[in-house]
Amino acid sequence: MIDFFSPVKNGAPRKSPRPALAYRLPHLRRVAILFLLLLSFVAFGAEPEMLVAVEKRGDAFLVDATIAIPVPLRIAWAVLTDFDNMVGILSNLTLSRIIRRKGSSVFVMQEGTARYGIFSYAFASVREIQLEPMKRILAIQLTGNAKRFESEMELSETSKGTHLRYRAEVVPDSAISRTFGGPFIQHEVEEQFALMAAEMIRRKAQ
Repeated sequence: MIDFFSPVKNGAPRKSPRPALAYRLPHLRRVAILFLLLLSFVAFGAEPEMLVAVEKRGDAFLVDATIAIPVPLRIAWAVLTDFDNMVGILSNLTLSRIIRRKGSSVFVMQEGTARYGIFSYAFASVREIQLEPMKRILAIQLTGNAKRFESEMELSETSKGTHLRYRAEVVPDSAISRTFGGPFIQHEVEEQFALMAAEMIRRKAQ
């Protein structure tokens, strides 16, 4: 997953002369992306089931998401841990690579641009990712402008494919995250899950 809460620069977004448009565009963009992904799911004869909830608690946002994907566990794991090729999976990444390995952990550097309606900002982060093969992925931000970012992904095999449970605790330090809060974070998580699910289904079809 992208650490989309860690911008390189932190500036306040410009005010739009038509405020309602700022809220309409993120929704339209998400609908367009999910529609295109739905077409790909139909083409491959499969569709994931996704549920994402975001709760604000003090300065932190708590993410709790589940996704059921009709692919074998080994394919889901391969996509989720394909850090060196993640640029080809997630559309708003420009760089993703493993810079170090230590035991069961990998250290991943990522850069890119997050967008929400008419707003965008560049981000960069380094995370330590602890891997428990085919079972769990723990991520902790080491550098980046987020005040705190930790996440856990649990994987389990079902009769229909793979079930993912994703939980994260984030204290953002970017203007766009603070301004739009929960809706922005939910939008990013949903979009990333949808893109990774599409890649899993594409690899299964191969």
